[in-house]
Amino acid sequence: MTSSLWAPFTAMRPFNRAPMLFDRAAGMHYTTTDGRQVLDAMAGLWCVNAGHGQARIVEAIREAAGRLDFVSSFKMSHPAALTLADRLVASAPDGLDKVFFTNSGSEAVDTALKIARAYHQARGDCRRTKLIGRAKGYHGMGFGGLSVSGIGRQKRDFGPLLGDVAHLPLPYDAGSRFSHGQPEQGVQYADALLHLLEIHDPATVAAVIVEPVTGSGGVYAPPLGYLQRLRELCDRHGVLLIFDEVITGFGRVGHSFAAQAFGVTPDLMTLAKGLTNGAVPMGGVLVSGAVYEAFMQGPEQAIELMHGYTYSAHPLACAAGLATLEVHQELGINAHVQQIAPLWQTTALALREQPLVLDVRAIGLLCAVELKPRDGAPGARAAEVAQRCFDAGVLVRASGENIVLSPPLILDQEQLALIFHTLAQALEATR
Repeated sequence: MTSSLWAPFTAMRPFNRAPMLFDRAAGMHYTTTDGRQVLDAMAGLWCVNAGHGQARIVEAIREAAGRLDFVSSFKMSHPAALTLADRLVASAPDGLDKVFFTNSGSEAVDTALKIARAYHQARGDCRRTKLIGRAKGYHGMGFGGLSVSGIGRQKRDFGPLLGDVAHLPLPYDAGSRFSHGQPEQGVQYADALLHLLEIHDPATVAAVIVEPVTGSGGVYAPPLGYLQRLRELCDRHGVLLIFDEVITGFGRVGHSFAAQAFGVTPDLMTLAKGLTNGAVPMGGVLVSGAVYEAFMQGPEQAIELMHGYTYSAHPLACAAGLATLEVHQELGINAHVQQIAPLWQTTALALREQPLVLDVRAIGLLCAVELKPRDGAPGARAAEVAQRCFDAGVLVRASGENIVLSPPLILDQEQLALIFHTLAQALEATR
């Protein structure tokens, strides 16, 4: 097959020879263009949390398109944008009082980083420009997000990136393997922030950004007490704490946001993916009232934040977002995840008996099965396992040496069993 398409994160030559194409989706399943039904164990790409083709969301988009196709968010807006912002704040941890809308997680991260720097500027603390990310962290593909990300292969071809960026170590070691939920050991990794602050001078650091649960880098849950310690150290040194909840938001770990699940409130929080159930591109940044108020001290007619996007708070995206929040509430998704997550984790950890499995990490309805690499062919074994699963009717994601699972949150026990049974068979058939 020959096409003009250049797809993201895709080896194009194999794709053009045998493209994986989907024609329809409903509930937990995709249908390929040749009519084969495939169980979606990826939730699209971490985003279709309420399952595909939710009628309420589809109808909300259709109605919005017929009523208001577009209005700028520059010096104007529309009622759905205000309502969605209010409902997001109502579902967020106390203290996150404002929402700045973007169109993706990458844009949300770049927005949060810019707000962090601008916040210190607004307070007259102009030296605070440095940013701290974390090893294995994924924060999108904008130059800001890529700079604070911690996955080297994704940075390699695009440097030089932003300067004044440092990285914390991943809070993980061999003693954390096959942990159930949050590892009991590893809180000491947060103290690496103290060492970075000593090296860079805390008075020059603007923000620390982490995923509460590392997602694309391999599903690493935070050790007990780790996020609390980061919060404590950031407060002590006047550094803003940013949570990237593009993956963990909207029920993935059994709460509206992982910040609530772990009992730690950041100063800024990035959103996307599950915000609209993947139906319309949208992202956002939840901002603390204290950060927002720091911008409101200048002349009343002046623009406080010189930043934005043409499609911020797009009417169709806002309609999809509002309908998604309603669907989550009607289905009781958070409670369902809390109920089924123990079975998910127990079933996942049973794969430790497979000879190719180096580690299994599971929390909420997230899981990474790390495989022993094949000599001289990094990532090849995981790619082969993923292809075997697809051929057997289950869509999983190969990411480096990991098989990553993140199904729609409406998953039932039978579907759960099928995912892990199919994966176990694929592992047994792979050498």
